[in-house]
Amino acid sequence: MSAEEDFEQVGAELADLGVRVSSMMGRPALKDHAGKVFASLQRDQAMVFRLVEGTPEHTAALALPGASLFDPSGKGREVKDWVVVPHSSVEQWTDLAEAAHSRPR
Repeated sequence: MSAEEDFEQVGAELADLGVRVSSMMGRPALKDHAGKVFASLQRDQAMVFRLVEGTPEHTAALALPGASLFDPSGKGREVKDWVVVPHSSVEQWTDLAEAAHSRPR
């Protein structure tokens, strides 16, 4: 499947938790019941997740091949709580999205 289809599938799998597929800054995003974004699909077909720095999920996500901290500006200003996970690790996306959803903001 394409990254877009996989993203939609993750949203569908978490719908029972009150998750809805929406958008943020023109990109597909997953929002919780309060409308807060906790995951988003990026232009490079990777998904970015809000995983609190220092948690086991954050550490595990960064250990995936090709994963990195999110740098939305592209100027070396990483956002430490957000991890970019490439489409090559799509089998982890649902678990990471669930972990991102369950963390307090």
